[in-house]
Amino acid sequence: MTPRVLVAGVGNIFLGDDGFGVEVARRLSTKDLPADVRVADYGIRGMHLAHDLASGGYGLTILVDATMRGDPPGTVYVVELDPPDGPPQAEALDAHGMQPDVVLNLVALLGGDPGRVLLVGCEPAVLEQRMGLSPAVEAAVDTAARVVTDLVKESSDARRKQVPPCALAFPEK
Repeated sequence: MTPRVLVAGVGNIFLGDDGFGVEVARRLSTKDLPADVRVADYGIRGMHLAHDLASGGYGLTILVDATMRGDPPGTVYVVELDPPDGPPQAEALDAHGMQPDVVLNLVALLGGDPGRVLLVGCEPAVLEQRMGLSPAVEAAVDTAARVVTDLVKESSDARRKQVPPCALAFPEK
């Protein structure tokens, strides 16, 4: 079965809490998820993620990352990301960038469609060179994994409820 949902853990494990998405992906890889869900650790490989999204045929993409929004460290949130505005811009590309807008712009340039895109984010406490998550962000990993699992379940339930149109034929007597 072709995966319909991609859960992409992103971030740099060498920059403290920026490794949040990678750790959530690692935890999710041990969970029993539907067969049409693919969980992957993309780390800092934005180009790889964009190529997978462009060719994957996903209906839902869930990016998991540490993202600053000004909330207390460890706050987990879900944000729906809009597709790039206007035509894709080649000059906006950064082959090493993992910013969602850069990745989604590259997907558009490649002629792909990532489907609905959600960001499960966590407010970081420490984004400096060091290994390991801060206590607040480490405590948020299981919360984020539950949020992602719930989003996957909601998506799976919604797909099951979609009944394809059918045509009934009644022979004339």
